[in-house]
Amino acid sequence: MNLANKITLSRIFLLPVFLFFISQQPRFGSFIAVLVFVVAAATDGLDGYIARKKKQVTKLGQLLDPLADKLLVMSALVSLVEQAALPAWIAIIILAREFAVTGLRGVAAAEGKVIAASKFAKLKTVTQIVAIVAVMLNNYPFSLIGFPFTTIALAIAVIFTILSALEYFRDAVPLLES
Repeated sequence: MNLANKITLSRIFLLPVFLFFISQQPRFGSFIAVLVFVVAAATDGLDGYIARKKKQVTKLGQLLDPLADKLLVMSALVSLVEQAALPAWIAIIILAREFAVTGLRGVAAAEGKVIAASKFAKLKTVTQIVAIVAVMLNNYPFSLIGFPFTTIALAIAVIFTILSALEYFRDAVPLLES
C-alpha cells in the first residue's frame, strides 16, 4: 500500500476520534473535534497531491478517497444536526447531492465511463469544510464582532453544492446517452 492510500486510510481512522470528541459536552471536546476534523480534511488534498506527484494513483485510492471525504463530511453534518447546531435542510441538500452524484458515477462506471471531479466539486468540498468548521466553532471569532460568517459560509457551501450537482448531471447526459 502506497503513502497516498495510507494517508487516505488515516482520514477514515480519524472518524471515530472526531465523532467521540464532537459528541462530548465539555467545551474542550468541540475544539479537539475541530482540530481532528481540520487534520482529516487536510489529508484530502495531501493524499491526492502525493499520488499524482509520485504517479501512484491506484484503483484503491480512487475508491477510498471519495469515500473518506463523504464519510468525514456526512459524519460532521449528522453530528451537527443532532446537536441542533445545523439546520437539517442544509444537511439534506448536501447529503442528497453526494448520493445523487455517487449514483451517477456508478451508472457511468457500469458503462465504462469515468466522471472526473469538476472545479465546482472541488470548490464545493472546500466551502463545505469551511462552513462545517465555522458551525463547530459557533461562529467564533466572528461572533465577537457580530459578523455572521457561519451563515454566509453555509449559504456559499449550499450554492456550490447545488451548482456542482447541476454541473455533474449536465456533463453526464452525453456520457449516458450513447
